[in-house]
Amino acid sequence: MPRSTTADERLAALRKRLGGLGYGGDYNPEQWPPEVWREDVQLMREAGVNLVTVGVFSWGLLEPRPATFDFGWLDEVMDLLARNGIAVDLATPTAAPPAWLAHEHPETLPVDGEGRTIAFGARLHYCPSSPVYRYHAARITERLAHRYAGHPALAMWHIANEYVGLACHCPVSTAHFRRWLADRYDGSIAALNDAWGTAFWGQHYDSFDHIGTPAPRSRLVSGPNPGQLLDFRRFCDAAALECFTAERDTVRRHTPDLPVTTNFMGSFRSLDYWSWAAEEDVAALDIYPKPHDPDGHLLAAYNFDLMRSLRHGRPWLLLESATGNNLTAPRNSARPAGQLRGHGLQAVARGSDSVMYFQWRASRAGAERFHSAMLPHGGTRTRTWREVTAFGHDLARLSGLSGGACDRARVAMAWDYDSLRALEGPDHPSDHPSFTAQVMEHYRPLWGANIPVDFVRPADDLSGYRLLVVPNLYLVDGPAARHLAGYVQDGGHLLMSYFSGIVDEHDRVWPGGHPGAFRDLLGIDIDDFNPLQVGETRAVRCGEHRGTATDWQDVIVPRHGTESVAVYTDGELQGHVAAVRNRYGRGVATYLGTSFDRETMRLLVLEAAAAAGAEPVLDTPDGVEAVRRRDADGTPHLFLLNHSAREAVVDLRGAAPRDVADLLTPGAPPVGDKPLTLPPYGAAVLKPGRGTQAGS
Repeated sequence: MPRSTTADERLAALRKRLGGLGYGGDYNPEQWPPEVWREDVQLMREAGVNLVTVGVFSWGLLEPRPATFDFGWLDEVMDLLARNGIAVDLATPTAAPPAWLAHEHPETLPVDGEGRTIAFGARLHYCPSSPVYRYHAARITERLAHRYAGHPALAMWHIANEYVGLACHCPVSTAHFRRWLADRYDGSIAALNDAWGTAFWGQHYDSFDHIGTPAPRSRLVSGPNPGQLLDFRRFCDAAALECFTAERDTVRRHTPDLPVTTNFMGSFRSLDYWSWAAEEDVAALDIYPKPHDPDGHLLAAYNFDLMRSLRHGRPWLLLESATGNNLTAPRNSARPAGQLRGHGLQAVARGSDSVMYFQWRASRAGAERFHSAMLPHGGTRTRTWREVTAFGHDLARLSGLSGGACDRARVAMAWDYDSLRALEGPDHPSDHPSFTAQVMEHYRPLWGANIPVDFVRPADDLSGYRLLVVPNLYLVDGPAARHLAGYVQDGGHLLMSYFSGIVDEHDRVWPGGHPGAFRDLLGIDIDDFNPLQVGETRAVRCGEHRGTATDWQDVIVPRHGTESVAVYTDGELQGHVAAVRNRYGRGVATYLGTSFDRETMRLLVLEAAAAAGAEPVLDTPDGVEAVRRRDADGTPHLFLLNHSAREAVVDLRGAAPRDVADLLTPGAPPVGDKPLTLPPYGAAVLKPGRGTQAGS
């Protein structure tokens, strides 16, 4: 029996094998004849590719008929990649079951909330609870793991693809949901009735056998039970995780020394990635910011920080991104020249040990035939190819960063998936609250000021953080609420926004009035919620600054001793506070009771950060990101990324030693302690010379 290894040991072996940062993409050779494969590996070597993901959607080719397997083509591909020194992230192909499975076992197909069976013809067409699906998924996974264990190309495992927590309403899923509920509530139907508040509308159950999956609003006179809906979302997450862990355990039994992961998705809501990350060796992300989205780099940055935080600061992997357009908008523009480099470097700066794309070669057919690729339809004569090749050389110069860590931030931002699910459920005072939108508006000022941010769960250890930002925590249980109060009481600074502390872990309103769990911590009562109508605004004053409020108003009643931070200057709430500050123990809690305009929000967030003693990495012009990451020896590297289409000058005087050099321009003289000019979408990675530690 092979010796069991730790996740850190498995990842160290992967880094040693790659010789630095991973670079490559999804490789789908099954779409092309063998003569193209040989051209592919030649071009991969030219571009500096050292890692490719193979086999993601190949189940139907590997097992063209039940229990009849054809690994010949994959053998040839694996051997070819091995001979050319290209490592393989081998996928279990279970995200796309073959046509014969849907035909012979239609009970494996998912059923939506309207009772309609989802047909074969795309991907993810399976019921996660189906024992038939799980049996066949286990069989193909077992055959793959047995066949390729020990193959010289195999470097890591990629389980399925982009799990979404499919919400299946078939009889098998319904029965599975009932078993899950019985386990969650320790077999007590009385406990479930209490948690779901079934006394309302006479929804009382006397048996778990009477419970179904929540019906969509279109099939109900009114909305579904919120407790049932929340538990169903938790169940869908758990069912998907069961599928993942089953396949993970199979491949690990054959290859205990190889890392195992699956690819998460940017800003995704359906799965609790905290729980999932604990079950894999390394967190991995697929993300596709639109090339011309002015907030694309902001969206990417906070997702990158979340990935790093999921495994407590350890490096993560960027497994999919786009070299250009990605077919997610009504009009998909080409990526501006030079932007590809900055997006990839941003991932590395924020802790990624790889930059990979979907996909290597653009497909001739299928739904994503116009999706960008490392090797576009125009081949090696395209600008994209030139940029892909140049960036591969850039990453080779940064090989020492592989395995290196980012410094722990002094600002933490709370991210709780149960609260997210409950917040974005139905039947609230406003249908507008979006957790990720709230995260963006609280993260934006910190990103703009180059203040590092970690993400945390509300119950995590907060002792190393000077400021905790809570964009929204609509749902919170008693222990987590007391934990946050203890953090502030012990001297921490808290910045929390509206509609937080409202319900408990079952989506039941906390008794005693709003903001339920946080009334004493914040030093307020909320008399009522007053969501503003679409397009409606209110004027606010914050010190000498004048701004606006939109979307939401809490009717705040401050308690004695609280300090007014912002007030309304017009409307029905004229003269009422819009934001308050409360001293609690040795710390300070600030509460924002509305959605402020961006400039007001910037002032409020940065005021809280300054009061807490959170310092920026570097003062830079608008649109220029400054991030620090250390290499494996602990030497800090300063990343300067210009995300704008204009030239930017960064003043390094007093911020860098004279012998600091830009690793992206080898052979150039040291940048020195002076202003540095970055061209549009330009970048620099500054490393101090021997004997100096820039910004350490």
